[in-house]
Amino acid sequence: MKRMVIFEPAMCCSTGVCGPSVDPELLRISTVINNLKNNGILVERYNLSSNPQIFIDSKEINRMLINNGIEVLPVSMVDGTVVKTKAYPTNEEICKFLGVTEKYLKGTVARTAKGCGSSCG
Repeated sequence: MKRMVIFEPAMCCSTGVCGPSVDPELLRISTVINNLKNNGILVERYNLSSNPQIFIDSKEINRMLINNGIEVLPVSMVDGTVVKTKAYPTNEEICKFLGVTEKYLKGTVARTAKGCGSSCG
């Protein structure tokens, strides 16, 4: 399974609802990531104000911040490779990057049991 990590600019929360106005893009990405999580796909998000050490520890993100400034954020990486900068990935891009269908972004996907049949107890 592919691993997506999103490095975000400094902000007070990840939902976008606590600022002076609601940021619909933050609301969209929070909802999509929550739905992915509910479907067994973990997308990690790191906020510069809450997780500064992660930004320092990631050589690629650290290099990008030094060379381009914080304007480069948000940065999305999949399996250690930068796939998008300066904006959150669209729903279509997330599907492409993670190799999932759009159903995974919108709700719980029914999964069928594999392998053990009725002997798993």
